[in-house]
Amino acid sequence: MAHRDYWGTGGGGRGRLGTTMGSSFMTPAVKWLLISNVAVFVLYFFAVRLEWDRPFLWFSLIPRWVLSLSLWQLATYLFIHSTSDILHILMNMLFLWFFGRALESTWGTNRFLRYYFLCGIGAGLCVVVAALITGGLDSRTIGASGAIYGLLLAFGMLFPDEEILFLGQFPMKAKWFVIIMGAIAFLFTFGASSMGGGGVSHVAHLGGMLVGYVYLKSVSPRRLGAVESTDPVAWVKRAYRDWKHARAKKKFQVYLRKQGDRDRTIH
Repeated sequence: MAHRDYWGTGGGGRGRLGTTMGSSFMTPAVKWLLISNVAVFVLYFFAVRLEWDRPFLWFSLIPRWVLSLSLWQLATYLFIHSTSDILHILMNMLFLWFFGRALESTWGTNRFLRYYFLCGIGAGLCVVVAALITGGLDSRTIGASGAIYGLLLAFGMLFPDEEILFLGQFPMKAKWFVIIMGAIAFLFTFGASSMGGGGVSHVAHLGGMLVGYVYLKSVSPRRLGAVESTDPVAWVKRAYRDWKHARAKKKFQVYLRKQGDRDRTIH
């Protein structure tokens, strides 16, 4: 999750996955992203305990600072995770390892890294825009979740029928998992009283997915897999169309049954 707090208030394409992944336990970019995130987390952890953590403000995402041309924050905030919530980094790194390996194996290291940072930086820009609208220019956002949500979206588009465990227990196709996670991010973004309701920057989550979606729609399906045929918007439209068809069919069958009863009564 991408956590958010206030400065000065504390720390804070279709196909089978197995075929694409082969026997790879780790891919190069994912490995170095994992190492970098964990290394920064360890440094930040001890800095907070020793009260030397103020320099980390320069690398967190603070909208007012970004607007003052501290543009590096749009990338560096991705490597800082909350030291008060271990699940923050654990979940992000688990998702990075699982979804990232599949995408890097499919796209190659360079394209994967471009996409990862595009989603992360794009999510950061969404946070800045939201801060301008809501007035939270001194808010502080940290964490790789914007980029991770972009990976999640791409995984669902390239491997829509791959089964994953929702909440670690319930098997679910990746495409439905992506839709659920996107819906949650959307509802919390526009339903929470603040941009970081509950200490989590839902704007960053939704922003990462939106930026990833726009990018994937702009790239040739041949280069990324059958992206257009696995468009999540198309899934929703298709599901609604199928529901309407089934509903109309049921009504028609009821009508025929009533007509048959009426004809038997007349005769």
